[in-house]
Amino acid sequence: MQVTLPDGKVLELQAGATGRDAAAAIGPGLAKAALAVKQRGEIRDLSATLIPGETLEIVTDRSGQDALDLIRHDAAHVYAAAMLELYPGVKISIGPPVENGFYYDVELPEGTSLTQADFERIEQQMKQHIQADEPFVREDVPVAEARERYLAEGQDYKVELIDDLVATQGIDTVSLYTNGPFTDLCRGPHAPSTKRIKAFKLQSVAGAYWRGDASRTMLTRVYGTAFFSQDALAEHLERLEQAKARDHRRLGPQLGLFTFSDVAQGSAFWLPRGTTIFNELVKLSREMGGPRGYQEVKTPQLYDSELWKTSGHWGKYRENMFLTETEGAEMGIKPMNCPGHAHLFKSQQWSYRDLPVRYSEPGLLHRNELSGALHGLLRVRHFTQDDAHVFCTEEQIEDEVAAALEFAFATYAVFGFAAIEAKLSTRPENRLGSDELWDRAEGALAAALDRHGIAYTVNAGDGVFYGPKIDLHYADSLGRSWQLGTVQLDYSMPERFALSYIGADNAEHRPVMIHRALMGSYERFIGILIEDTAGELPLWLSPVQAIVLPIADRHAEAARAVVEQLRAAGLRAEADERTESVGRKIRDAELRKVPYMLVVGDRESEDGTVAVRRHRGGDEGTEAVADCARRLSADVTARVR
Repeated sequence: MQVTLPDGKVLELQAGATGRDAAAAIGPGLAKAALAVKQRGEIRDLSATLIPGETLEIVTDRSGQDALDLIRHDAAHVYAAAMLELYPGVKISIGPPVENGFYYDVELPEGTSLTQADFERIEQQMKQHIQADEPFVREDVPVAEARERYLAEGQDYKVELIDDLVATQGIDTVSLYTNGPFTDLCRGPHAPSTKRIKAFKLQSVAGAYWRGDASRTMLTRVYGTAFFSQDALAEHLERLEQAKARDHRRLGPQLGLFTFSDVAQGSAFWLPRGTTIFNELVKLSREMGGPRGYQEVKTPQLYDSELWKTSGHWGKYRENMFLTETEGAEMGIKPMNCPGHAHLFKSQQWSYRDLPVRYSEPGLLHRNELSGALHGLLRVRHFTQDDAHVFCTEEQIEDEVAAALEFAFATYAVFGFAAIEAKLSTRPENRLGSDELWDRAEGALAAALDRHGIAYTVNAGDGVFYGPKIDLHYADSLGRSWQLGTVQLDYSMPERFALSYIGADNAEHRPVMIHRALMGSYERFIGILIEDTAGELPLWLSPVQAIVLPIADRHAEAARAVVEQLRAAGLRAEADERTESVGRKIRDAELRKVPYMLVVGDRESEDGTVAVRRHRGGDEGTEAVADCARRLSADVTARVR
C-alpha cells in the first residue's frame, strides 16, 4: 500500500498497515511522538488501518488544535473513570472535547452534590490513571452486547445513546474505549495512552439538562482543560484570569452600560450610557452603508405563519421562535430579517437595470434560546443585527461578495481589528441545488476572497443548506477567536418566494440573494468590544468623552462653562461637582474609564484653560478650552482609536 506524506513523499507500507506502522516506518522519533493520524480531514487512532492512496499526516503534540482535542478527550475519559471510583452509583453520559478544554456530564447519586471544593480530590484520582500510563484500547462490539453491558451497569444514558444510534443510523456495532478499569461508549479517537496528558485542571461546575431538553434530568457538568505542558496550562489559566477581569457581564453594569433582569431573560436593559454606544454603532453602519448603495428598510416584527412556511422556517426553526396567535391565526416573532426582505422585494417589479438591490435593516430579532445557553450580551434572546440582503443577478455575485468583504474589513479597521481570519464553508451533504450550481457559488466566493488578497481556510461541508458562506473571525487581545461577520449565498429563498426580475431578454429570471452581516449583532459586538478593550473604548465611542473636575466648589461655575463649550463642539461631557478631593474625582473617573479628565482650578478659571489628563496616561499639560474642544471633536469625527 502507498500513502502520501504532507511533503509529497510517497511512503510504501504493507497491506493493512496502521498509523503506528507508518510512524515507525518514518522514524523511531516520530513513532514515539505519534498521537494519531489524519486522513481525509479525519483524525483516527494510531491502531486504525490506513486508507491506501490518501495523504497521511502523523499527529503529534505539535499539531495544534487536533492534538489538544485528542488529549482533552482523553482527560474527559479519565475524569469519568475517577468519578465512578469516587462516587459509586454515578451515571455517566457524554464528555466531548470543546473549545479550550472538555466537559463531562454525570448524574450524581441521590443526596450527593459536587462543588469546586471537590475538585482536588477528583484531580488526585485522575492523576493515578494518568501516571499508570493506561493504554486506550478500542473494541467494536455488537449493539446487543454493548446494550446488555450498560443495562447491567445501570448506565441508562449509555443505553439511550446506543438505542438512538440504532434508530438513526441503523448500526450493528458500536465502539468502546477502555483505559485501565474504565470502558466508555465512544466513537474516538484517542491518543495511545493516558500519560500523554501532561497537565490538566478541573475548572468549573454547572448544571446541564440531558440533551439540552429542559424536560429531562438536570445533570452535573464539570468543565476542565488539558495541555502538553505545565507552562502551557499556566499560561492558559492566566489568560482566563485576565478574561474574568474583562468579562462584559461584570464591566457592563460596573460602567453603567446595561443590566439584565429575570423579567426578560436573555434581553439587555440598556442604560443611557450603553444606549449611546449602541446608537453610535448603528450610526456607523448607516454612514458606511449609504455610500455603498445600501437602502435602509423597516419590516414588521410579527408575521403570519404562512410567511414562515414559505421561507421554510416553520418546519425547520419553529422551536427556536416565539409564537403567538391572533383571531385564530398562528403568528411568529421574527428571528431573522431575510424572509421579510424577500417578501418586500417580491412586492415590487424589478428590471435587470435595477439590480443589485441592497436592503439594510438594524432589525430587532427574537430567538427562543434555552435559558442555560444564555450568556450576557454574547448569547441573548432579544438582539438587533446589522443585517443586509442583496438581490442580484448571477453575473453580479462575485462583485457583490467582494464589495461586502471590502465593507467588512473597512468596518473592522475602524476598531483596529487587524487579526481577521476568513473561512470559506462549502457544500454540506444535505443541500439544495445541483453540483453545477454549487460549483459556481463556491467559485464566486473564492474569487472574491482572492480579489482582495484575503487568505482563507476551507471548512469543507460546513456551508448552510441553501448555499456556501464566508465567515470572518477576529482574534482579540487575549487570543480568543470570535465570529463577527458572515456573507452567505442563497439560491433557496428566491426560489421559495418565487422572486423574479425582467432580464434584457424581456423574460423573467430568478435573482440570487446574499445574506450579509458585518458586526453580527450590536449586542454581541459590544460584548466583544468591552472584553477586547477591558472597557476602555475609543474616544468616539465612549459614552462620556470628557469629564470636567473642579478642584473646589468655587470652580464649579467655570467647570459648567467648560462643559457647555465641549457640548457645543459635539462632545459628550459632564462635570463632577461632588464635594470630594480632586484626587478622588480623578480616581473615580479612571475607574469609569473616561478618556479625558479636564481639571479646573483658580488659574484655569481665570485663563479659560483646562489641565488635561488622559485615562491611564497622566497629565498632558494645560490647554485652552476652545483648542481642547476642537482637538477632541476632530478625533471623534475621524473616529481616532
